[in-house]
Amino acid sequence: MDCYDACKIVVKDGAFPHISGDVEHPAGNGALCTLLNKSIHDASRIKNARIDGQEVSLDEAMEAVYDAFKKESSLLWRGSGNMGVMQEVTNLFMEKIEGTLTKGSLCDGAGDAGIIEGRGVNKGLPLEQIKKADTVVIWGRNVTVTNAHIIPFLKGKKIVVIDPVKTAIAKKANHHLQLQPRTDHDVANLLARFIFRKKSKGSGSLDGLAVDEDFYDFVREHLLEPVLEYCGTDMVEMGRLLHYLLHQKVVFLVGTGVQKYASGASVLHAIDSLAATLGLFGNEGCGVHYLSDSKLGFVNPFDVQCKSVSKVVTHFSEFDTVLVQGGNPAESMPDSRRVCEELEKVDNLIYFGLYDNETSRRAKIVIPAKTFFEKEDVRLSYGHQYVEKMNKVMDSGIGISEYDFTKRLFEAFKFAGLESETYYIDAWLTQCQKQEGQYMSPAYEPLPYKEGFGKDGDEVFNFDQAYEDDLRDAKRFPKVEVDRFWLLSTKANKALNTQFKRNNTVQIHPGSGYLEGEKVLLRSEFGTLELEVVLNEDLRTNCVVVTNNTLGLNILTPSIISEKGENACYQEVKITIEKV
Repeated sequence: MDCYDACKIVVKDGAFPHISGDVEHPAGNGALCTLLNKSIHDASRIKNARIDGQEVSLDEAMEAVYDAFKKESSLLWRGSGNMGVMQEVTNLFMEKIEGTLTKGSLCDGAGDAGIIEGRGVNKGLPLEQIKKADTVVIWGRNVTVTNAHIIPFLKGKKIVVIDPVKTAIAKKANHHLQLQPRTDHDVANLLARFIFRKKSKGSGSLDGLAVDEDFYDFVREHLLEPVLEYCGTDMVEMGRLLHYLLHQKVVFLVGTGVQKYASGASVLHAIDSLAATLGLFGNEGCGVHYLSDSKLGFVNPFDVQCKSVSKVVTHFSEFDTVLVQGGNPAESMPDSRRVCEELEKVDNLIYFGLYDNETSRRAKIVIPAKTFFEKEDVRLSYGHQYVEKMNKVMDSGIGISEYDFTKRLFEAFKFAGLESETYYIDAWLTQCQKQEGQYMSPAYEPLPYKEGFGKDGDEVFNFDQAYEDDLRDAKRFPKVEVDRFWLLSTKANKALNTQFKRNNTVQIHPGSGYLEGEKVLLRSEFGTLELEVVLNEDLRTNCVVVTNNTLGLNILTPSIISEKGENACYQEVKITIEKV
């Protein structure tokens, strides 16, 4: 369900569709979110295959898929929110036909690249280390929406929130720094600078902190007062933040919003550099928790040698046949007007998924998928170390699984080499660690980076930062723009990106001069979108929030790729607002 929690569901024999949360699972407390309790049951799924809008048998539709893949050029574009490993079995078919896959990410790729820049490898911070922390800094992550099962781990801790929005957790925090958007990198470096200043003044209690002289030179060259003003903070607030960071066990929970910019990799590298300066890596109750590499340590049986194109700026029209699996690029990719124009030019657009959406309605062929209750799978997690065998709990005459879809294409093309479904399930599970009956990632370490950094743990942290927005020269500071707003595209409650509940509103601060319920036109250099105003005093006055389940949101967002990590840059955009 594309969340950090990756909880565990219990289904009693004969009781389905009634489900409950597993109270014994380390990452959950027995509670289930609205998406599991309600949305997946209420949503109207695709029940029958279609060709050119007409319902047909699955056999007839699969024959059309077979014909489509006989064409010269083919692309597989897959959504990334489903953490079931069997999603990738279709790679094996694409390799056989010398098709093309995608590379890069619409989600976390820039941040991952920034982590690798410093640490050399992106290892996950175990949940038990979060539980041992004294202070938890929630940096750009709205935990009540995207990570609700982490909340019991925060009980009794000092909470600091760094976010341009006053989220629900920010209202309960010990301190909330409501920074300017796109300044997370600078805040991290400012905090490092103040730590170095304390150390240089001879504070013996700071002797255990790491000091990289080149990093120290880098952060102290930044202009102090102008940078503080630019970030939306001051010396006093920096002092308060340091109070929560020094002399205690600290964990940073970092969300993806901080890296939805061209320079997103630099943000995670800066936060990691701050953490390394504080000595947080490899120590009990300390560390940085971001989206980890869920496949780290596995030999992936679905790794293939295929050509690849950018997932962020895919040129669909260059292919005769495009298979969209478990995704909705027409609505979820940035610069969606361009994306839709590209999709319209594809001769054979195939949609393989559970629910109708903007992409399926453009598809020539629609293949209904199986739900996770109706097939076998193995589920990984980017939020914790636990791996689950997902058992089939019910039979259904609707749809086809990813494995059976691939098997039928192998048979139609008379390809050899596809193993049984059980073979692939076992290939993943047998690589796992196992503790007290619980499968765990083969890369799990109780204290990541205790021995050192890099893939072999024999390297030091790399502090060397390169950043395009050099704030050491006052002439290069971005000018304040009173008539343009940062567009923040956050996740929504009761929605899974563009699935389930949809939205048609924009959240604006009451001080911006707009009225509740009035219609406004949002305009960027990429397009315009009419939405209804919802006033929200929890925002900065120079920001608007449009949640990512909003119809047409990505008409406004840019089709640019991050400097590192091949990531989408949804928030690298400002908009103007006009009354309709």
